Amino acid sequence: MTDPHFLLADGNALLERVFASWVQELELRVESVTEEGAVLRMPFSERLCREGGTLCGQSLIALADTSMVIAVSAASGRYRPMTTVDITTHMMKPVSNSAVLAETTVLRLGRTMVFGQALLRAEGNNEPIATVTMAYALLPE
Repeated sequence: MTDPHFLLADGNALLERVFASWVQELELRVESVTEEGAVLRMPFSERLCREGGTLCGQSLIALADTSMVIAVSAASGRYRPMTTVDITTHMMKPVSNSAVLAETTVLRLGRTMVFGQALLRAEGNNEPIATVTMAYALLPE
């Protein structure tokens, strides 16, 4: 399923090369890549908070969506153009003053569609803060 040559450095290079500038401003970093998925880290920033100091949901969804692109690239062994078809998020608890990790798994990598899931956790805490299921259409290259 996976080309083992897609490395951590490849994932971080993609963050700088293929994402919109506002996504790059989230300062995401790829922590690990495997044949099944990827782990991305979003550092805490006050500018991502809404009233009360809680990270906004939009930043969490952007983290999950971005992490899936990296996970699909790792599973494919290379970046493939794709577009989000569906993303369903269940927020379970608020997070503040903490970086967030997205542990993303590719569930099915087909010829034209990809399905996956992400579990978001505050760094240093095993309790999930959100679950995200996603579907992507792979675009012609």
